[in-house]
Amino acid sequence: MEAPDLSVVIPLVDEAPNLASLHAELVPVLESLGTRWEILYVDDGSRDHGPHILAEIVRLEPRVRLVRLARNYGQSTALIAGAESARGRWMATLDADGQNDPADLVGLWREIAGGRADAVTGVRVARADSRIRRFSSGVANRVRDRLTGDPVTDVGCSLRIFPRASLLAAPRFEGMHRFLPTLLRMTGCTVVERAVHHRPRRGGRSKYGIGNRLWRGLADLLVVRRLLRRRIEYAVLPSEPNPATDPIHGKESADDR
Repeated sequence: MEAPDLSVVIPLVDEAPNLASLHAELVPVLESLGTRWEILYVDDGSRDHGPHILAEIVRLEPRVRLVRLARNYGQSTALIAGAESARGRWMATLDADGQNDPADLVGLWREIAGGRADAVTGVRVARADSRIRRFSSGVANRVRDRLTGDPVTDVGCSLRIFPRASLLAAPRFEGMHRFLPTLLRMTGCTVVERAVHHRPRRGGRSKYGIGNRLWRGLADLLVVRRLLRRRIEYAVLPSEPNPATDPIHGKESADDR
């Protein structure tokens, strides 16, 4: 089978109530893009019947694959596992809970296909979340922007498209999914933001709260800040020294005076 242009990677754990409806929405959207695509569902140690639902979807659709992790490793590990199994040059991500609208992939793909950026990340314009989740995200975003010096409007939005190779080249640690725009920029990507929809969760329960969203996110921030401070950057001079501009040859030495 010919390699796809776009690989949609969807990490999930215990999302059985949402999988059939998500897949039914997603396929027509991908068909409308006019490009070759595949979907990889990455099951991060689910204990519900979600893997059985996905196995049936895979049986019916050859462009869909299921990656099953041996236990619950976390969203960042699931993203990397999906990227390593994917075949597309471009990689899209979204949540499996139905809160991201698959139709927004059309606008994001248009940015990529038009060459306006290397990566595009969504900004949820009307959050359909509880007050406590919006509060914790707001605090984390403000602290993150201040400490990294890399403003990102909505780092918690999972709806993104970016070069798969850039994710694979980025520093790897559990929690990296919270800082993908910054990590992608570290690999040389230009990243733009685009408004996307956000919907109430259809079924199941959220896996995030104050304990594993705000405080853990702030701890991960220290890792990213260290990476930013210690990253290697350099410039290369022309191989032939220019007496007029070379920092050594362009100056009169003490011995010449």
